[in-house]
Amino acid sequence: MAAPLPLLSYAWLDDMGAGGPEEDELKFLETDIKDLPRIRVGTPSMDTVVSTVSKQPSTVGRSAAAVFVVTPDMIRRSGATCLPEVLRIVPGVFVSRYSSHGWSVSMRGPHLQYSREVLLLIDGRTIYNTIYAGVYWDVEDLVLEDIERIEVIRGPGGTLWGANAVTGVINVITKNARDTQGPLVTSGGGNLDQSISQVRVGGSNGEGLTWRIYGKHFERGTEYLAGGAHDDWRVGRGGFRADWRPGQDKDRQLTVVGNFYGGEEGNEWVLTTPLAPPYYEAVIGDDPVAGANVLARWKREFDEDAGYSLQMYFDRAYRNEYILGHMQTSFDVELDHHFALGERHEFVWGLRSRQTHTDILRQTFDASMTSREDTFRMFSGFVQDRVTLVEDKLIFTIGTKLENNSYSGFEFQPSARLLSVLDDRHVVWGAISRAVRLPAFGERYGLSNVSYVPSALPAPLFFRVVGDEQVEAETMIAYEMGYRAQTSDRLSWDLNVYFNAYENLIGTTDGTIDYDFANNCYFMPSVVGNTGRGQGYGLELNGQWAVSDTWRLSGWYSLSRLDLRVQPGTNPYVVIGTERSVPRHQAQLRSQWDLGNHWEFDAALRYVDSIGMTAPVPSYITMDLRLGWRPSKQFEVALVGTNLLDDHHPEYAPTPLIPVVSEVRRTVYAQVMWQR
Repeated sequence: MAAPLPLLSYAWLDDMGAGGPEEDELKFLETDIKDLPRIRVGTPSMDTVVSTVSKQPSTVGRSAAAVFVVTPDMIRRSGATCLPEVLRIVPGVFVSRYSSHGWSVSMRGPHLQYSREVLLLIDGRTIYNTIYAGVYWDVEDLVLEDIERIEVIRGPGGTLWGANAVTGVINVITKNARDTQGPLVTSGGGNLDQSISQVRVGGSNGEGLTWRIYGKHFERGTEYLAGGAHDDWRVGRGGFRADWRPGQDKDRQLTVVGNFYGGEEGNEWVLTTPLAPPYYEAVIGDDPVAGANVLARWKREFDEDAGYSLQMYFDRAYRNEYILGHMQTSFDVELDHHFALGERHEFVWGLRSRQTHTDILRQTFDASMTSREDTFRMFSGFVQDRVTLVEDKLIFTIGTKLENNSYSGFEFQPSARLLSVLDDRHVVWGAISRAVRLPAFGERYGLSNVSYVPSALPAPLFFRVVGDEQVEAETMIAYEMGYRAQTSDRLSWDLNVYFNAYENLIGTTDGTIDYDFANNCYFMPSVVGNTGRGQGYGLELNGQWAVSDTWRLSGWYSLSRLDLRVQPGTNPYVVIGTERSVPRHQAQLRSQWDLGNHWEFDAALRYVDSIGMTAPVPSYITMDLRLGWRPSKQFEVALVGTNLLDDHHPEYAPTPLIPVVSEVRRTVYAQVMWQR
């Protein structure tokens, strides 16, 4: 009989402050290898638990993907106060901030406002709005202390997770309620993060039911803009999580999670208007945002080889921005089932149905929709087989997602992955995948007067982008290879290379000048269509070195290139600037140093190359520092400084969707945390 998989990884993770895995993951790691996919890797970096790659508990060492896991200790010692800032840790991920409450997050592909090619998951809930396609990062706030881990897959994930997981998947997994018992209180503030307060309380009935509730409120000041920025930010939120194991049976669990939020965001809009010269107006005000969601998931494990989960959730999001107000309501149901067939095959398959209804609540001459409401419907299924070709050495994974949706019709997203274990410390893998990005509501029904065009016409002329209901999904075929090594118990590294081929990229085709009788103006139409294609390629190098028992270093470098083209006679409006919207070079070095007497000193040095969107954004180097005093696990005081090397710097350029862009300021804040 084979020996159990070593638990060295969790001694290492505990040293890093990860807080330990879920019990079912510990059970997975203690399982005899003959009941696993016969890949035995017994080193710290290889044994880190992941579930996003295969929808089942696995390890980094036997994942044929570029995967990175952010642990709770990494989050705590980063000094970050919100999810997008945490993601700056991840190799190859490009995070840019364009206002106090606005971010764009991308990896391996075009960098636009709403992270449209990256799929975000929070506890199994898909976070992807269909108005502009992507993520509103400002409302995806969390109690960071409640995060179990963040699994980031760089590269396509559409086979398991569906459309829009084109260049990556970010899966945020929060802690089981049994791991957050008792009270937690944090409070802090500084020059920009003026007030951050949160309270969480957890409890149990002693018979298999555990729960927690939380409340959080913060106020954030304005970033920098010549003449003054108007992007202050105030939001409150609350929620709960309950986990129930009937009869305290570890093989059955019901999870219910709920959240709600509401607040205001300051904005400055520069809007076109046909009324009078200069045919634009500046509007400053507070835009309200609100939302609520609830998720329920039943999970049943029959044995170590078979089980299923049934999940459903309801999500409603409201944004009454001055330029365009809307509300979206989504309902999603998903069934997943996994089982083993013989000694060599592990199958996982699933079905999913999703419906999203959009209501346009207010619109302007600058931005409007030809349809004031619409319902997006999607039904999909997937199947994946993980085959052990050579015991302890070679695994082949093949699968596909089949989907039918009301925007682009039938889509398929296959993938094939091969993993080879050279020995216990060295792994090589390769993959070929197809992924799709669905057109957004705005790309189908949008009517946007982007800018005034001087002319000799008797009425003002505007450049107008017009949506088209016939626009098709963007597609990408990705080729990936990776090498992962644990050189010693203290040093590990991995290298990943990729090549992406894009087709059907959404751009626009210019038409002839026409007259708008309702607004007494002329317009130059540019109609949305699949006018672009291109390619992207790059590499990511990442390493971790435990210099001593009290000092750890980590760092990464990424190279990214894009070559995107449009058909002759068309306008790259949606694709504009994306060849240089991504920095060609990024590098980061992080240090975690335990000084003794319960003191911690953490530092991060980041370099981001220049980008050139509608306007050039110069390269920058910045440093973050954190000094923490932690006399016990129950109490902590931290002083954090971010972006310390300059007073302010730009990270994004103005676009038609974001005409006013702030620069990121130097910030300093202090925080106190107590829990029991």
